[in-house]
Amino acid sequence: MDNSELHKRCQPKISWLINKTSEEWIKLAISHPMEILLDHAHCERKAAGVALQLMFRYVGEPGLSEVLSPLAREELEHFERVLSILTTRGGNLQKLASPPYGAVLAKKIRKDEPSRMLDSFLVAGLIEARSHERMTLLSLHSPDLELRNLYSDLLKSEARHFGVYWKLADERFDRNILNSRLEILARVESDALATMHHEPRMHS
Repeated sequence: MDNSELHKRCQPKISWLINKTSEEWIKLAISHPMEILLDHAHCERKAAGVALQLMFRYVGEPGLSEVLSPLAREELEHFERVLSILTTRGGNLQKLASPPYGAVLAKKIRKDEPSRMLDSFLVAGLIEARSHERMTLLSLHSPDLELRNLYSDLLKSEARHFGVYWKLADERFDRNILNSRLEILARVESDALATMHHEPRMHS
């Protein structure tokens, strides 16, 4: 079986995502393991920050902190694990230019409530879904056993995380409104990745 066929068969089925990650991204990512590790560390750190930000913004929202607090802790645990591997390999946490992906999605979050809450949940969930897809691909294609094991170990948590954001939205919004808005934001997410960033990133 050639790499193209393997890629097709191993793609995770996540209904949130419109388009699959390209083989070009896989090749770029596995050829720059340290840069992907550094970016991954930043992604985990930012994901924890998003959960905490939502907890503070909607401090009085029933049932929100109860699920986002453990999610934030788990994201920080992932951050620490990725950072440990990075530093063991001679790297260190440093600034890294971000691709436009996150900023493009953030701009689509509406400012009025409750639309802002819905969009915040859906954007966070889409990012988690893409992380899950790409970690799956790295766990399958990376030639480095330690990195394959790292990404494989994190997959279950990543799947649960985008499930958390879906549930938060589903509990608070009409399903038709939710699905309609998700379709729009999923297209934005897909379009943000249509032109691959010239530097290797988890979301490029």
